[in-house]
Amino acid sequence: MNPFAAIYSDFKACFERDPAARTPLGFLEVIFLYPGFHAIVVHRFSHVLYRLHVPFIPRLMSQIMRFLTGVEIHPGARIGRSFFIDHGMGVVIGETAEIGDQVTLYQGVTLGGTGLERGKRHPTLGNHVVVGAGAKVLGNIKLGNHVKVGAGSVVVHPVPDLCTVVGVPAEIVRKGGQRVTEVNLDHGDLPDPVRTLKNRIRLMQKELEALESQLLDPHKRSDPAA
Repeated sequence: MNPFAAIYSDFKACFERDPAARTPLGFLEVIFLYPGFHAIVVHRFSHVLYRLHVPFIPRLMSQIMRFLTGVEIHPGARIGRSFFIDHGMGVVIGETAEIGDQVTLYQGVTLGGTGLERGKRHPTLGNHVVVGAGAKVLGNIKLGNHVKVGAGSVVVHPVPDLCTVVGVPAEIVRKGGQRVTEVNLDHGDLPDPVRTLKNRIRLMQKELEALESQLLDPHKRSDPAA
């Protein structure tokens, strides 16, 4: 991929997906004030050097951008066109991650591995994927095209095309535009897996108490002869 053509598509993506950039001086703001754009620009060139097996320098470029922008992109990561990182602080993209075209990541997103395995150990994202703030996508898994990941979710299993996933671990709540579960998908009102687990435990405790009460009180037992 021509790095200059890719950078131009990344530049246009800032205006397409960030309303704050649509000002009279928006092009200057993107060039000078958008850390996500700065990080991907440097990555485009560090990736070329990485593919040419240039030692040390690509990783040095990556670490310098991490210090300056808070975005860490390993030079080995393969990233498609029109890539956009909103705000950017805390974003981490691993060495064997592969990202398709028209992908958006929000702050705090991690595309990481799950262990010390070698080879392909980071996620593959399809085209038109959106990953919400603080979400983690871990391991050698694939997210299909047009997938949306809710903020704070942890994705550890593959996700098919046209799905929305939320939770820890993430579960599919929309598929093909149809709701799978009764979940509000607003970023500020995502399901709380800890609260859900507590509620289930309380229900189980009540059921156990009812069973114990029946076992201890012979008058509450059903008569087999009845």
